[in-house]
Amino acid sequence: MSSFPIRPLTDSPPIRAALSELLVETVAGGGSVSFMHPLPLPIAEAFWQDSLASAGRGERIVLGAFDGDALIGTVTLLLNLPPNQPHRAEIAKMMTRLTHRHRGVATALLRAAERLAAERGRTLLVLDTAVDEGASGLYEKLGFQLTGIIPDYALKPHGGLTGTMIYWKRLAAPAAA
Repeated sequence: MSSFPIRPLTDSPPIRAALSELLVETVAGGGSVSFMHPLPLPIAEAFWQDSLASAGRGERIVLGAFDGDALIGTVTLLLNLPPNQPHRAEIAKMMTRLTHRHRGVATALLRAAERLAAERGRTLLVLDTAVDEGASGLYEKLGFQLTGIIPDYALKPHGGLTGTMIYWKRLAAPAAA
């Protein structure tokens, strides 16, 4: 189990800088998180500024995992979904520093996101991951069910097409007070 503290992130220059560095590192390493390599730092910073502003409005939760003062991982829980989907949330932008992979960081981040989703009355989580270099093994280990694969869904960060795997997981409804 991870001993890395996890907490919701709010916008500040140091947090934005750490998230931006993590995003650039992830894309450079081939992570399929919607951006192409090379990812200019100002583009990453603009993405996180928008994402953290959305978190400030309660539309999402951006979680960070820390090793001391260093941000080593993040995941986003998207909450602002259409009116006919108040029961679900989406997992997005799961990233762990290369130096901290396979140490329980991603598992701890996902478990925290699941707990926060359940606390907000969400009973269904969905996510997608790239076929190439994706984290399907992690998601399946944590109980996510594969719905299917869409071929040639997106470009890989260094070029070439990859499919995407669509996953879902039911969460227990929160206990009545």
